[in-house]
Amino acid sequence: MMLPGFPDAAPVDGLAGGVLIGLAGALLLLGAGRIVGVSGIASRAVGLSSEGMSKRSAWLFLIGLPLGAAIVATLKGGLNPEFVSLPLLAVAGVLVGFGARLGSGCTSGHGVCGVSRLSQRSIVATLTFMASGIATVALLGAIG
Repeated sequence: MMLPGFPDAAPVDGLAGGVLIGLAGALLLLGAGRIVGVSGIASRAVGLSSEGMSKRSAWLFLIGLPLGAAIVATLKGGLNPEFVSLPLLAVAGVLVGFGARLGSGCTSGHGVCGVSRLSQRSIVATLTFMASGIATVALLGAIG
């Protein structure tokens, strides 16, 4: 399916991914009573937090993220991702980590789980990072 003006869009893939993310969030919440917040799970895995799931479970969850993507890429015939330079990618990762710490959570925790639970804090956080993302894309588009 091709969307007008968006030749590289993959709406069916996006819908399938969204359904899987929602299902994973629901299963973790209903099965273990935990919110799927990747920043919190990563903090637990590396020992910055003592709350939440076991360190082993946190590591298994984090390993499953790229492993799941690799399985899908293999089934779809591979992907050709393009990345910016490694130093810029590292700086971006640090900024995202800082933002997640500052906002007491990440997009998965606030955007997927918090909004679905009608958490006011998560709704404000989600609106803030969506507005920031839109402004960043507009700024980068304007400066070329």
